[in-house]
Parts: sequence; structure tokens; C-alpha cells
Amino acid sequence: MNWLTSFVRPKIKALVGKREVPDNLWNKCTDCGQMIFHRELEEGLNVCPHCGYHMKLSVDQRLKLLFNDGKFQEIELPEVTADPLKFKDRKRYGDRLKEAQNRTGRNDAIVVSHGKIGSIPTVIAVLDFSYMGGSMGMAVGEGLLAAAHLAVVQQSPLIVIPSSGGARMQEGILSLMQMPRSIIAADEVKEAGLPYIVVLADPTTGGVSASFAMLGDIAIAEPGAVICFAGARVIEETIRETLPEGFQRAEYLLEHGMIDMVVHRRDLRDTLARTLSLLCRRDPPAAIVPIPATGKNTGNGNGNAQGKKSTAKNSRAGSAPTRRATDKQDAD
Repeated sequence: MNWLTSFVRPKIKALVGKREVPDNLWNKCTDCGQMIFHRELEEGLNVCPHCGYHMKLSVDQRLKLLFNDGKFQEIELPEVTADPLKFKDRKRYGDRLKEAQNRTGRNDAIVVSHGKIGSIPTVIAVLDFSYMGGSMGMAVGEGLLAAAHLAVVQQSPLIVIPSSGGARMQEGILSLMQMPRSIIAADEVKEAGLPYIVVLADPTTGGVSASFAMLGDIAIAEPGAVICFAGARVIEETIRETLPEGFQRAEYLLEHGMIDMVVHRRDLRDTLARTLSLLCRRDPPAAIVPIPATGKNTGNGNGNAQGKKSTAKNSRAGSAPTRRATDKQDAD
């Protein structure tokens, strides 16, 4: 009996028993609610195959998507004071930082990398929404300045990809100070004659949208991205009116001239490569060939003058008989 219970029964259960299914095999689209197999979602760049909704990408996924062959080099960013105001709400700000660092494996919400897009060496700064909502604190401000310095040193264009809820409230006025600092970073790149391009990801709101996110030489957005300063609910409660459909979405901003283009994620790298090649190519791609002169335009210009004189003479000669005939009829 012991042999049956301790050996045979476990073997039978292993053969016919239910196997545990991992929880991460299926993902639910947050827009249409359809279930998507994880491999299909990864192959589609986190875009829902049913409704086209663009889900969030991790920083590594986004950088591998944009750089050639997914190869890039991340730079080390300057260190800042972790909790300058000793802020505490329901939890200490220092504890929130440690939790975000353990969850994401990053020091803060910004990552700066450089590599090639097409044939153009490029610097990219990405905000990580999974790190405290991609909020902008002192570390983000320092990261943007470091990205601008690197772009100027390498004479490379700078691409910034914000995905943020705005300024980080736990740093108070120090986080708001990063708005003019981020504008200084953008101006530094522009003054060097280098392209500054912004790719607006979902969401781009608050102090981020009110500073560097809307200053790009070219503003590109992903489909359906929320781009605003204040949320739609706050605006409706303030003005007591119903907002139009699609308000604050990328397509609405494109229609009203706030951004330059809305690009599907699968076309983003090719669009950036084509745009950068046009902006960074200072010389024409081929030799300038002069247009050969035709026979009518040769000579020192006397032929044109003589032609005009002969035309005038012919017009006068043709009109004279008509005047004489008219005069004769009047005399009769």
C-alpha cells in the first residue's frame, strides 16, 4: 500500500494533473479589452493588433527599436541629492525612491544613450514612466543637460522622448526649477545648429509639456498619445463645458497645428532616419551639374532685342490696313 501511495499515485498525478500556466502569457489591451498573446504583442512592438492602441514600451525596448540593430551605449549621469526637502506624505520620499530603483533597476526616471539611427550618430534621452510616472525632478534636469552637452560635443542631433506626468511634487520648487533648465538644454543644442526632435509618447503632461517637450524643431507623436498640461476632467470642471471628442490626443493636436506628424511605432525609426538625413546633410548628395544653354538663349542678347523689334514692326504693319479701312467707311 505504501508503494502505491508514495510512488504510483504521484506518477499518475504528474501525467494527468493540471499544469501550472504562467500569468504573463496573455496581456489585456487597456483600450479595447482584447486578450493578446505575449509573443504576438512583443512582435507588434506593444501595439494592439485589434484596435491599434499603442501600449507603453520600456526604455530598453524603445532604445533597441530606434538605434541601428538595437546597439547603443548608455552614459552615466551626474548624481543629485536624493531627498533635498526630506519630504513625507503617507510614505517618505526616500523610501519611494528606493522602491522605484529596486523595481526598475535605474537611479532615476531618465536614460541618456547614444548610437546611430541610419547613418547619423544620435543622442537620445528617454523618460521612464515606470519610475514614479516619469516625473521630472533634479535628476531629470541634470540628465537633459548632460544629453545636450553630449550632443554638442559629438555634433549629433538630440532626440528626447518624454512620457511623464509632469514635475515631481516631492521636490517642490526644485522640480519646477528644472523647467527653465530643460529649456536651456534645448536652446544649447539649437544654438549649436543641431536638430532637436521630440517624440511625444503617452502620456506627456504637466510641467514636461510646458517646457522642453513642446520646443522641438520637429514634434512627432505616437498615435493616441495624451498630450496636455492640465487633464481633461480638470478643464471640464473649471469651464463647465463638455470637451470635444479626442481632445488632447495626438491626432487632435496634429489637426490644430500643435505637432508636425503622428507616426505609427513600426514606422518611427525609418521616419527619424529620413528626417535626420535631411536635417544633418549639409552638402548635396551629388555633384551639381550646370544646365546646358539652348540655341535660342546663346549670343550676347542682341538676338532677343532684334526679335522684339521685328515683332513690334509686324504688329504695326498688320494693324495699319485696318485703320485705313475704318477711316474710309467713316468718310462715306
